Amino acid sequence: MTRLVLVRHGDAAAGWADDLDPGLSDLGHRQARDVAEQLGALGPRPILTSPLRRCQETAAPLASAWSVIPSVERRVGEIEAPDHDLTTRGPWLAGILGQRWSEVSAELHGWRDDVVRCLLELDEDAVVFTHFVAINVAIGAATGDDRVVGRRVANCSTTTLDTDGTTLTLVAEPAEVGHTEVL
Repeated sequence: MTRLVLVRHGDAAAGWADDLDPGLSDLGHRQARDVAEQLGALGPRPILTSPLRRCQETAAPLASAWSVIPSVERRVGEIEAPDHDLTTRGPWLAGILGQRWSEVSAELHGWRDDVVRCLLELDEDAVVFTHFVAINVAIGAATGDDRVVGRRVANCSTTTLDTDGTTLTLVAEPAEVGHTEVL
């Protein structure tokens, strides 16, 4: 059995509808240090991170503490908006968050399936720095929940899952760390 700890990135310096790839705010950097301190005794383990800056910056303190170079993995990246227009991204995201996966476009099913496949392919304990909706995808796959958002996942919260390569099992619900604030 492989144990995965999913970490939502720290507080971003800009909102989802304000910047395509913001780094962390000052609060986000404090949260990243707090989660690194909390998880430090687990490692070293492999670290995967979304390609987006806020995840890479959140992973950096733990990677430094463990002397590990994180693997950048696009499949644990942010949900894919239909375009990069900042004026339409926010309303688009707000419109799908209350839906079920059975109600959203087929293009998003491919993204969701990639998140799950990536996690199932991990064959050693790891820490994965990712995003709000991606963590909800993993929880939904583990629990059979079809909602796009089934849980509130705070910045730098940790969610623990086990995988046998075929299924995901939810071990621990999202747990807040240190200076955490909810989305």
